[in-house]
Amino acid sequence: MPESNTRTALTEAVYYILLALNTPLHGYGIMQLVAELSQNRVNLGSGTLYGAINTLLKKGWIQLYSEVKTKGKKEYLITPLGTQIVQSEIERLKELYLCGVQITGGGTNA
Repeated sequence: MPESNTRTALTEAVYYILLALNTPLHGYGIMQLVAELSQNRVNLGSGTLYGAINTLLKKGWIQLYSEVKTKGKKEYLITPLGTQIVQSEIERLKELYLCGVQITGGGTNA
């Protein structure tokens, strides 16, 4: 059975970027927080990060929070729509986890 087009999985990088932007942050701050949250599993390069930011801005999942023109720094913040997307992803991940636990017994099979 094909999945609904209205519910798509987020990449790990996008998921962590959205989580990071629950507080206004600039690009370098996002990179640092994503690395911290993922225990250094997800390390964003600047090209990847700014490509994702542009996509998330276009989708309306994040917004420009402030811009310091003299320093060229822009801070971004998650939007209410972005928050809904994260909540939907959390529910999707819970479903995957619970199915896996149910079928495998929690990975404790010897």
